[in-house]
Amino acid sequence: MALEPTTVMTTDGVPPEDAFGYWSDLICAEFVQLEARALDTRRFAGSIEHDSLDDLCFSVVSSRGQRVDRTRRLIAASREEVVLVSIQLAGTGSVRQAGRLARQSVGTMTFYDSTVPYTLEFDAPFRQLIVQVPRAMLPVGVLGGATAVGLAPHGPGGVVADFLLGLHRLRRTHPAAAAVLVPHAVGLVDGALRLAEGSGSWSAAAGSAHLRERVHRFVAAHAREADLDVNRVATACGISRRTLFRVLAEGGEGFTELVRRHRVRRAKELLRAHPGRLLSTVAHESGFGGEAQLHRAFRAVTGTTPGAYRGTNRQ
Repeated sequence: MALEPTTVMTTDGVPPEDAFGYWSDLICAEFVQLEARALDTRRFAGSIEHDSLDDLCFSVVSSRGQRVDRTRRLIAASREEVVLVSIQLAGTGSVRQAGRLARQSVGTMTFYDSTVPYTLEFDAPFRQLIVQVPRAMLPVGVLGGATAVGLAPHGPGGVVADFLLGLHRLRRTHPAAAAVLVPHAVGLVDGALRLAEGSGSWSAAAGSAHLRERVHRFVAAHAREADLDVNRVATACGISRRTLFRVLAEGGEGFTELVRRHRVRRAKELLRAHPGRLLSTVAHESGFGGEAQLHRAFRAVTGTTPGAYRGTNRQ
């Protein structure tokens, strides 16, 4: 993997009277549409170091004091849907969202959601690493009460923050190795969100449940692909084969049954939507190796055959 250079954007060289206006445009382009206000526009200075890694974006923000608002009007006008993970590197600040307030000191990790209004405040110079994670990469509804809840650097939240900081460093030196770790990063962010939502309780059962949900979502999205196997799913979900089998067993199912169920669901959709389509084509488009495999799986899941199902659902 070729290493794309770090992009550095700074107010250096911009006339002092124009510096904050330039900065406002900069943070809107780098993150989401925002309204910003400086504590002292006459002496304002700021910089952003940007790196990307697959679908994740890393930004080291260094700036003087300011207030930033993401309003309902801006949300309506720009539909960016990302979760922002903020790790405080220097100085202090605060995040307000959904009626909650998180105080940020060095090492604190905090989340905020681009689809809900928020306010960031910094009374003095500060430095942060901000990781942008597309909401589509996280389970639906996982944010809940997790935003504007600070996770201290000591404990499981600190482990996740350290991982993200290390991944950012690794991306600059060994991008191929860093890319392999992206699924693990997303899984850890998922777990940290649940930790924040639970105000400190991330039980083993909850951890297994969120891993199982992640496996289910990946299989549902890729079941129609004939090359889907346990190694691919485990790698994509950032877990080992053994862990994958364990979390599915705790939910009362096996990997083969899970894939078969989703492929049969896809076949049923095709049979209803295209009653004249050849069964061999339906089998191929559902991820089965052939018509015979489709028949066996369909009968095991539904108790009937694809032909009989098509006959009873013919429009």
